[in-house]
Amino acid sequence: MSVSGSGKPGGLRDVPRTVWLLAAGQFFNMVVAFTFIYFFVYLTDERGLSVVRAGLISGIGGAGMVAGNFSGGWFGDRYGHRRVLLVGSLLSGVGVLALPALPDALLYVVPPLAQYAGGCARAANGALVAVTVPEGARRQGFAVTRFAVNAGFTVGPPLGALLIAHVSYGWLFVVDGLGTLVFAAYAWRVLPAHGAVRAKAAGPGPGVLAALRQRPTVLVLLGAILVTDLVYRQQYSTLPVDLDRHGLDTGVYGWLLAINGGVILLLELPVTLALRHRAPLRIIGAGLLLVGAGYAVLALGTGLATAVAMMLLLTAGEILYKTPATAYVADHAPAHVQGRFQSLYSGVSVSGVVLSAPLGGALYTAAPGLLWPVCAVLAGAAGCLVLAAGRGRGRGRPAAVTAGGAAASPDPETGSPARGTSG
Repeated sequence: MSVSGSGKPGGLRDVPRTVWLLAAGQFFNMVVAFTFIYFFVYLTDERGLSVVRAGLISGIGGAGMVAGNFSGGWFGDRYGHRRVLLVGSLLSGVGVLALPALPDALLYVVPPLAQYAGGCARAANGALVAVTVPEGARRQGFAVTRFAVNAGFTVGPPLGALLIAHVSYGWLFVVDGLGTLVFAAYAWRVLPAHGAVRAKAAGPGPGVLAALRQRPTVLVLLGAILVTDLVYRQQYSTLPVDLDRHGLDTGVYGWLLAINGGVILLLELPVTLALRHRAPLRIIGAGLLLVGAGYAVLALGTGLATAVAMMLLLTAGEILYKTPATAYVADHAPAHVQGRFQSLYSGVSVSGVVLSAPLGGALYTAAPGLLWPVCAVLAGAAGCLVLAAGRGRGRGRPAAVTAGGAAASPDPETGSPARGTSG
Protein backbone atom coordinates (compact mmCIF):
# COMPACT_ATOMS: atom_id res chain seq x y z
CA MET A 1 0.00 0.00 0.00
CA SER A 2 1.27 3.43 -0.88
CA VAL A 3 1.82 5.64 2.14
CA SER A 4 2.96 9.15 2.73
CA GLY A 5 6.09 10.04 4.54
CA SER A 6 4.19 10.47 7.81
CA GLY A 7 3.15 6.83 7.77
CA LYS A 8 -0.47 7.74 7.11
CA PRO A 9 -2.32 6.63 4.00
CA GLY A 10 -1.84 8.85 1.01
CA GLY A 11 -4.54 10.30 -1.23
CA LEU A 12 -6.05 8.95 -4.41
CA ARG A 13 -2.84 7.06 -5.22
CA ASP A 14 -3.92 4.51 -2.61
CA VAL A 15 -7.03 3.64 -4.63
CA PRO A 16 -6.25 0.48 -6.67
CA ARG A 17 -6.62 0.45 -10.44
CA THR A 18 -9.45 -2.07 -10.17
CA VAL A 19 -11.57 0.45 -8.26
CA TRP A 20 -10.93 3.18 -10.84
CA LEU A 21 -12.02 0.79 -13.59
CA LEU A 22 -15.12 -0.20 -11.61
CA ALA A 23 -15.93 3.48 -11.03
CA ALA A 24 -15.68 4.18 -14.75
CA GLY A 25 -18.15 1.39 -15.42
CA GLN A 26 -20.50 2.69 -12.72
CA PHE A 27 -20.43 6.14 -14.31
CA PHE A 28 -21.53 4.70 -17.64
CA ASN A 29 -24.15 2.51 -15.98
CA MET A 30 -25.66 5.48 -14.14
CA VAL A 31 -25.75 7.61 -17.30
CA VAL A 32 -28.15 5.11 -18.86
CA ALA A 33 -29.96 4.10 -15.64
CA PHE A 34 -32.84 6.54 -16.07
CA THR A 35 -35.75 4.09 -16.32
CA PHE A 36 -36.62 4.21 -12.61
CA ILE A 37 -36.89 8.02 -12.72
CA TYR A 38 -39.59 7.96 -15.38
CA PHE A 39 -41.13 4.59 -14.53
CA PHE A 40 -44.14 5.96 -12.65
CA VAL A 41 -44.91 8.47 -15.42
CA TYR A 42 -44.54 5.70 -18.00
CA LEU A 43 -47.06 3.55 -16.17
CA THR A 44 -49.65 6.33 -15.97
CA ASP A 45 -49.09 8.14 -19.30
CA GLU A 46 -47.97 5.39 -21.68
CA ARG A 47 -49.68 2.38 -20.10
CA GLY A 48 -52.75 4.27 -18.92
CA LEU A 49 -52.69 2.74 -15.43
CA SER A 50 -54.32 4.50 -12.51
CA VAL A 51 -52.19 6.38 -10.02
CA VAL A 52 -53.05 3.76 -7.39
CA ARG A 53 -51.92 0.82 -9.57
CA ALA A 54 -48.80 2.66 -10.70
CA GLY A 55 -47.96 3.48 -7.09
CA LEU A 56 -48.41 -0.15 -6.04
CA ILE A 57 -46.18 -1.44 -8.85
CA SER A 58 -43.54 1.18 -8.08
CA GLY A 59 -43.71 0.40 -4.37
CA ILE A 60 -43.26 -3.34 -4.91
CA GLY A 61 -40.30 -2.59 -7.18
CA GLY A 62 -38.72 -0.38 -4.52
CA ALA A 63 -39.16 -3.13 -1.95
CA GLY A 64 -37.39 -5.53 -4.32
CA MET A 65 -34.49 -3.11 -4.68
CA VAL A 66 -34.10 -2.72 -0.91
CA ALA A 67 -34.29 -6.51 -0.44
CA GLY A 68 -31.55 -6.94 -3.04
CA ASN A 69 -29.31 -4.51 -1.18
CA PHE A 70 -29.84 -6.46 2.03
CA SER A 71 -29.06 -9.85 0.48
CA GLY A 72 -26.46 -9.22 -2.26
CA GLY A 73 -23.53 -9.36 0.15
CA TRP A 74 -24.72 -12.66 1.59
CA PHE A 75 -24.57 -14.21 -1.89
CA GLY A 76 -21.20 -12.56 -2.46
CA ASP A 77 -19.63 -14.05 0.67
CA ARG A 78 -20.73 -17.48 -0.52
CA TYR A 79 -20.28 -17.31 -4.29
CA GLY A 80 -17.97 -14.34 -4.86
CA HIS A 81 -18.79 -10.63 -5.13
CA ARG A 82 -17.67 -10.44 -8.75
CA ARG A 83 -20.08 -13.22 -9.70
CA VAL A 84 -22.95 -11.54 -7.90
CA LEU A 85 -22.20 -8.25 -9.64
CA LEU A 86 -22.18 -9.95 -13.05
CA VAL A 87 -25.29 -12.07 -12.53
CA GLY A 88 -27.22 -9.22 -10.90
CA SER A 89 -26.37 -6.85 -13.74
CA LEU A 90 -27.32 -9.44 -16.38
CA LEU A 91 -30.69 -10.21 -14.79
CA SER A 92 -31.41 -6.53 -14.20
CA GLY A 93 -30.58 -5.62 -17.80
CA VAL A 94 -32.74 -8.39 -19.25
CA GLY A 95 -35.63 -7.43 -16.97
CA VAL A 96 -35.49 -3.79 -18.06
CA LEU A 97 -35.31 -4.75 -21.74
CA ALA A 98 -38.43 -6.88 -21.36
CA LEU A 99 -40.56 -4.21 -19.67
CA PRO A 100 -42.20 -2.62 -22.76
CA ALA A 101 -43.37 -6.02 -24.00
CA LEU A 102 -44.83 -7.20 -20.67
CA PRO A 103 -48.59 -7.52 -20.13
CA ASP A 104 -49.89 -5.45 -17.24
CA ALA A 105 -50.17 -8.48 -14.94
CA LEU A 106 -46.43 -9.19 -15.17
CA LEU A 107 -45.56 -5.63 -14.17
CA TYR A 108 -46.18 -6.76 -10.59
CA VAL A 109 -43.52 -9.49 -10.98
CA VAL A 110 -40.73 -8.65 -13.45
CA PRO A 111 -39.79 -5.10 -12.33
CA PRO A 112 -39.44 -6.15 -8.66
CA LEU A 113 -37.25 -9.08 -9.71
CA ALA A 114 -35.14 -6.82 -11.94
CA GLN A 115 -34.78 -4.28 -9.13
CA TYR A 116 -33.91 -7.07 -6.69
CA ALA A 117 -31.12 -8.16 -9.03
CA GLY A 118 -29.97 -4.54 -9.36
CA GLY A 119 -29.93 -4.18 -5.56
CA CYS A 120 -27.78 -7.30 -5.27
CA ALA A 121 -25.38 -5.82 -7.83
CA ARG A 122 -25.22 -2.55 -5.85
CA ALA A 123 -24.29 -4.43 -2.67
CA ALA A 124 -21.67 -6.39 -4.62
CA ASN A 125 -20.21 -3.11 -5.91
CA GLY A 126 -19.72 -1.92 -2.35
CA ALA A 127 -18.25 -5.23 -1.23
CA LEU A 128 -15.80 -5.26 -4.14
CA VAL A 129 -14.52 -1.83 -3.13
CA ALA A 130 -14.31 -2.93 0.50
CA VAL A 131 -12.23 -6.04 -0.26
CA THR A 132 -10.05 -4.42 -2.93
CA VAL A 133 -9.00 -1.23 -1.13
CA PRO A 134 -6.66 -1.63 1.88
CA GLU A 135 -8.00 -0.58 5.26
CA GLY A 136 -7.07 3.04 5.87
CA ALA A 137 -7.73 4.05 2.26
CA ARG A 138 -11.33 2.92 1.94
CA ARG A 139 -12.77 6.40 2.37
CA GLN A 140 -10.93 7.46 -0.78
CA GLY A 141 -12.07 4.33 -2.60
CA PHE A 142 -15.74 4.80 -1.75
CA ALA A 143 -15.48 8.52 -2.51
CA VAL A 144 -14.20 7.74 -6.02
CA THR A 145 -17.08 5.37 -6.74
CA ARG A 146 -19.66 7.76 -5.26
CA PHE A 147 -18.29 10.55 -7.44
CA ALA A 148 -18.68 8.36 -10.51
CA VAL A 149 -22.26 7.39 -9.58
CA ASN A 150 -23.29 10.98 -8.82
CA ALA A 151 -21.70 12.27 -12.01
CA GLY A 152 -23.53 9.65 -14.05
CA PHE A 153 -26.82 10.41 -12.35
CA THR A 154 -26.36 14.10 -13.14
CA VAL A 155 -26.03 13.34 -16.85
CA GLY A 156 -28.62 10.56 -17.12
CA PRO A 157 -32.03 12.14 -16.40
CA PRO A 158 -31.72 14.91 -19.05
CA LEU A 159 -30.76 12.27 -21.62
CA GLY A 160 -33.80 10.24 -20.64
CA ALA A 161 -36.02 13.28 -21.08
CA LEU A 162 -34.57 13.81 -24.57
CA LEU A 163 -35.33 10.21 -25.50
CA ILE A 164 -38.93 10.58 -24.36
CA ALA A 165 -39.38 13.89 -26.17
CA HIS A 166 -37.77 12.94 -29.49
CA VAL A 167 -38.20 9.16 -29.74
CA SER A 168 -40.45 7.24 -27.32
CA TYR A 169 -40.74 5.82 -23.82
CA GLY A 170 -39.83 2.40 -25.20
CA TRP A 171 -36.32 3.54 -26.04
CA LEU A 172 -35.72 4.32 -22.36
CA PHE A 173 -35.89 0.62 -21.61
CA VAL A 174 -33.84 -0.37 -24.64
CA VAL A 175 -30.98 2.00 -23.83
CA ASP A 176 -31.10 1.29 -20.08
CA GLY A 177 -31.28 -2.49 -20.51
CA LEU A 178 -28.55 -2.69 -23.15
CA GLY A 179 -26.39 -0.30 -21.17
CA THR A 180 -26.66 -2.52 -18.09
CA LEU A 181 -25.67 -5.55 -20.17
CA VAL A 182 -22.71 -3.61 -21.59
CA PHE A 183 -21.68 -2.76 -18.02
CA ALA A 184 -21.86 -6.47 -17.10
CA ALA A 185 -19.61 -7.34 -20.06
CA TYR A 186 -17.20 -4.54 -19.11
CA ALA A 187 -17.07 -5.70 -15.47
CA TRP A 188 -16.44 -9.29 -16.59
CA ARG A 189 -13.52 -8.02 -18.67
CA VAL A 190 -11.83 -5.65 -16.20
CA LEU A 191 -12.45 -7.20 -12.77
CA PRO A 192 -9.90 -9.84 -11.72
CA ALA A 193 -11.35 -13.37 -11.63
CA HIS A 194 -8.57 -15.07 -9.67
CA GLY A 195 -9.28 -16.93 -6.48
CA ALA A 196 -12.42 -18.92 -7.18
CA VAL A 197 -12.44 -20.56 -3.74
CA ARG A 198 -15.23 -19.27 -1.54
CA ALA A 199 -14.51 -17.66 1.80
CA LYS A 200 -15.11 -20.01 4.73
CA ALA A 201 -17.89 -18.51 6.85
CA ALA A 202 -19.34 -19.65 10.14
CA GLY A 203 -22.84 -19.49 8.62
CA PRO A 204 -25.09 -16.72 7.31
CA GLY A 205 -26.81 -15.93 10.59
CA PRO A 206 -24.68 -16.65 13.67
CA GLY A 207 -21.45 -15.47 12.08
CA VAL A 208 -22.82 -12.01 11.35
CA LEU A 209 -24.71 -11.66 14.63
CA ALA A 210 -21.65 -12.66 16.65
CA ALA A 211 -19.49 -10.20 14.72
CA LEU A 212 -21.99 -7.40 15.24
CA ARG A 213 -22.24 -8.10 18.97
CA GLN A 214 -18.47 -7.67 19.17
CA ARG A 215 -18.76 -4.34 17.31
CA PRO A 216 -21.46 -2.30 19.08
CA THR A 217 -20.45 0.93 17.34
CA VAL A 218 -21.30 -0.66 13.98
CA LEU A 219 -24.77 -1.53 15.32
CA VAL A 220 -25.25 2.04 16.54
CA LEU A 221 -24.12 3.38 13.17
CA LEU A 222 -26.48 1.10 11.23
CA GLY A 223 -29.42 2.21 13.37
CA ALA A 224 -28.49 5.87 12.97
CA ILE A 225 -28.23 5.53 9.18
CA LEU A 226 -31.60 3.77 9.05
CA VAL A 227 -33.29 6.65 10.88
CA THR A 228 -31.42 9.32 8.92
CA ASP A 229 -32.29 7.80 5.54
CA LEU A 230 -36.00 8.02 6.38
CA VAL A 231 -35.44 11.71 7.06
CA TYR A 232 -33.00 12.40 4.22
CA ARG A 233 -35.30 11.05 1.50
CA GLN A 234 -38.15 13.34 2.46
CA GLN A 235 -36.57 15.67 -0.09
CA TYR A 236 -37.87 13.33 -2.81
CA SER A 237 -41.42 12.92 -1.52
CA THR A 238 -42.90 15.42 0.95
CA LEU A 239 -40.54 18.32 0.20
CA PRO A 240 -41.90 19.06 -3.31
CA VAL A 241 -45.45 18.80 -1.90
CA ASP A 242 -44.65 21.31 0.84
CA LEU A 243 -42.91 23.66 -1.59
CA ASP A 244 -45.96 23.63 -3.86
CA ARG A 245 -48.23 24.27 -0.88
CA HIS A 246 -46.22 27.42 -0.14
CA GLY A 247 -46.25 28.70 -3.72
CA LEU A 248 -42.86 27.39 -4.90
CA ASP A 249 -43.24 25.55 -8.21
CA THR A 250 -41.46 22.52 -9.64
CA GLY A 251 -38.83 24.79 -11.20
CA VAL A 252 -37.66 25.78 -7.71
CA TYR A 253 -37.58 22.13 -6.67
CA GLY A 254 -35.52 21.26 -9.73
CA TRP A 255 -33.00 23.96 -8.88
CA LEU A 256 -32.75 22.67 -5.30
CA LEU A 257 -31.89 19.20 -6.59
CA ALA A 258 -29.37 20.77 -8.96
CA ILE A 259 -27.73 22.53 -6.00
CA ASN A 260 -27.50 19.20 -4.20
CA GLY A 261 -25.92 17.39 -7.15
CA GLY A 262 -23.57 20.20 -8.10
CA VAL A 263 -22.18 20.76 -4.61
CA ILE A 264 -21.64 17.03 -4.10
CA LEU A 265 -19.75 16.71 -7.37
CA LEU A 266 -17.56 19.70 -6.54
CA LEU A 267 -16.83 19.06 -2.88
CA GLU A 268 -17.35 15.45 -1.77
CA LEU A 269 -14.10 14.03 -3.14
CA PRO A 270 -11.81 16.85 -1.91
CA VAL A 271 -13.57 16.98 1.48
CA THR A 272 -13.16 13.23 1.90
CA LEU A 273 -9.46 13.49 1.07
CA ALA A 274 -8.97 16.43 3.44
CA LEU A 275 -10.66 14.63 6.36
CA ARG A 276 -9.38 11.12 5.70
CA HIS A 277 -7.20 11.08 8.83
CA ARG A 278 -9.95 12.38 11.14
CA ALA A 279 -11.90 10.11 13.49
CA PRO A 280 -14.70 8.70 11.32
CA LEU A 281 -17.53 8.61 13.87
CA ARG A 282 -17.04 12.30 14.66
CA ILE A 283 -17.30 13.16 10.96
CA ILE A 284 -20.35 10.93 10.51
CA GLY A 285 -22.05 12.30 13.60
CA ALA A 286 -21.44 15.88 12.46
CA GLY A 287 -22.92 15.02 9.07
CA LEU A 288 -26.09 13.62 10.62
CA LEU A 289 -26.41 16.74 12.78
CA LEU A 290 -26.20 18.89 9.63
CA VAL A 291 -29.03 16.88 8.06
CA GLY A 292 -31.11 17.60 11.15
CA ALA A 293 -30.12 21.26 11.03
CA GLY A 294 -31.35 21.49 7.45
CA TYR A 295 -34.83 20.35 8.38
CA ALA A 296 -34.74 22.55 11.48
CA VAL A 297 -34.25 25.58 9.20
CA LEU A 298 -37.21 24.47 7.11
CA ALA A 299 -39.27 24.18 10.29
CA LEU A 300 -38.92 27.96 10.66
CA GLY A 301 -41.06 28.39 7.56
CA THR A 302 -41.05 27.18 3.97
CA GLY A 303 -39.80 29.85 1.61
CA LEU A 304 -37.15 30.26 -1.06
CA ALA A 305 -34.40 31.32 1.36
CA THR A 306 -35.11 28.59 3.92
CA ALA A 307 -35.42 25.96 1.16
CA VAL A 308 -32.00 26.87 -0.25
CA ALA A 309 -30.45 26.92 3.23
CA MET A 310 -32.05 23.56 3.98
CA MET A 311 -30.64 21.99 0.82
CA LEU A 312 -27.14 23.38 1.45
CA LEU A 313 -27.11 21.98 5.00
CA LEU A 314 -28.55 18.65 3.85
CA THR A 315 -25.91 18.41 1.12
CA ALA A 316 -23.10 19.26 3.55
CA GLY A 317 -24.38 16.55 5.87
CA GLU A 318 -24.50 14.02 3.03
CA ILE A 319 -20.92 14.84 2.03
CA LEU A 320 -19.73 14.28 5.58
CA TYR A 321 -21.57 11.11 6.51
CA LYS A 322 -22.14 8.87 3.50
CA THR A 323 -18.62 7.94 2.41
CA PRO A 324 -17.05 7.65 5.91
CA ALA A 325 -20.01 5.56 7.12
CA THR A 326 -19.61 3.08 4.27
CA ALA A 327 -15.86 2.86 4.89
CA TYR A 328 -16.34 2.50 8.67
CA VAL A 329 -18.54 -0.57 8.23
CA ALA A 330 -16.02 -2.06 5.78
CA ASP A 331 -13.07 -1.38 8.10
CA HIS A 332 -14.79 -3.15 11.00
CA ALA A 333 -16.01 -6.21 9.09
CA PRO A 334 -14.25 -9.57 9.48
CA ALA A 335 -13.06 -10.82 6.09
CA HIS A 336 -15.44 -13.79 5.93
CA VAL A 337 -18.53 -11.58 6.38
CA GLN A 338 -17.37 -8.45 4.57
CA GLY A 339 -20.11 -8.79 1.97
CA ARG A 340 -22.80 -9.25 4.60
CA PHE A 341 -21.64 -6.19 6.51
CA GLN A 342 -21.77 -4.20 3.27
CA SER A 343 -25.23 -5.58 2.54
CA LEU A 344 -26.48 -4.47 5.95
CA TYR A 345 -25.14 -0.99 5.32
CA SER A 346 -26.45 -0.87 1.74
CA GLY A 347 -29.87 -2.01 2.91
CA VAL A 348 -30.28 0.52 5.70
CA SER A 349 -28.85 3.29 3.51
CA VAL A 350 -31.67 2.86 0.95
CA SER A 351 -34.46 1.86 3.35
CA GLY A 352 -36.00 5.30 2.92
CA VAL A 353 -36.82 4.43 -0.70
CA VAL A 354 -39.68 2.29 0.64
CA LEU A 355 -40.42 3.84 4.04
CA SER A 356 -39.87 7.59 3.77
CA ALA A 357 -42.77 8.47 1.46
CA PRO A 358 -45.56 6.59 3.30
CA LEU A 359 -44.36 7.57 6.78
CA GLY A 360 -43.62 11.19 5.88
CA GLY A 361 -46.77 11.47 3.82
CA ALA A 362 -48.93 10.15 6.66
CA LEU A 363 -47.43 12.61 9.15
CA TYR A 364 -47.68 15.50 6.70
CA THR A 365 -51.35 14.72 6.02
CA ALA A 366 -52.17 14.51 9.72
CA ALA A 367 -50.08 17.46 10.93
CA PRO A 368 -48.16 19.38 8.23
CA GLY A 369 -46.45 21.62 10.76
CA LEU A 370 -44.90 18.68 12.62
CA LEU A 371 -43.05 16.97 9.78
CA TRP A 372 -39.95 19.15 9.60
CA PRO A 373 -39.45 19.46 13.41
CA VAL A 374 -39.78 15.67 13.72
CA CYS A 375 -37.24 15.18 10.92
CA ALA A 376 -34.85 17.58 12.64
CA VAL A 377 -35.16 15.79 15.98
CA LEU A 378 -34.71 12.32 14.49
CA ALA A 379 -31.60 13.20 12.48
CA GLY A 380 -30.18 15.22 15.37
CA ALA A 381 -30.71 12.32 17.78
CA ALA A 382 -29.05 9.93 15.33
CA GLY A 383 -26.05 12.27 15.09
CA CYS A 384 -25.75 12.53 18.86
CA LEU A 385 -25.85 8.74 19.22
CA VAL A 386 -23.02 8.32 16.72
CA LEU A 387 -20.93 11.02 18.41
CA ALA A 388 -21.51 9.37 21.79
CA ALA A 389 -20.52 5.98 20.37
CA GLY A 390 -17.30 7.43 19.01
CA ARG A 391 -16.30 9.20 22.19
CA GLY A 392 -13.26 7.51 23.69
CA ARG A 393 -12.94 5.00 20.87
CA GLY A 394 -9.52 4.22 19.41
CA ARG A 395 -8.58 4.63 15.79
CA GLY A 396 -9.88 1.15 14.91
CA ARG A 397 -8.49 -2.22 14.02
CA PRO A 398 -5.09 -2.49 12.33
CA ALA A 399 -4.97 -3.64 8.74
CA ALA A 400 -4.38 -7.30 8.04
CA VAL A 401 -0.74 -8.13 7.50
CA THR A 402 1.13 -11.07 6.16
CA ALA A 403 3.92 -12.87 7.94
CA GLY A 404 6.36 -10.60 6.19
CA GLY A 405 4.62 -7.47 7.38
CA ALA A 406 3.04 -6.42 4.06
CA ALA A 407 -0.61 -5.52 3.93
CA ALA A 408 -2.72 -8.41 2.65
CA SER A 409 -4.09 -7.93 -0.85
CA PRO A 410 -7.80 -8.86 -0.78
CA ASP A 411 -9.28 -11.12 -3.43
CA PRO A 412 -12.02 -9.28 -5.38
CA GLU A 413 -13.70 -12.58 -6.28
CA THR A 414 -14.30 -14.02 -2.83
CA GLY A 415 -13.92 -11.11 -0.47
CA SER A 416 -11.10 -12.89 1.36
CA PRO A 417 -7.55 -11.63 1.66
CA ALA A 418 -5.46 -13.30 -1.03
CA ARG A 419 -2.65 -13.59 1.49
CA GLY A 420 -2.77 -13.65 5.25
CA THR A 421 -5.87 -13.22 7.40
CA SER A 422 -8.01 -10.42 8.71
CA GLY A 423 -7.76 -9.36 12.34
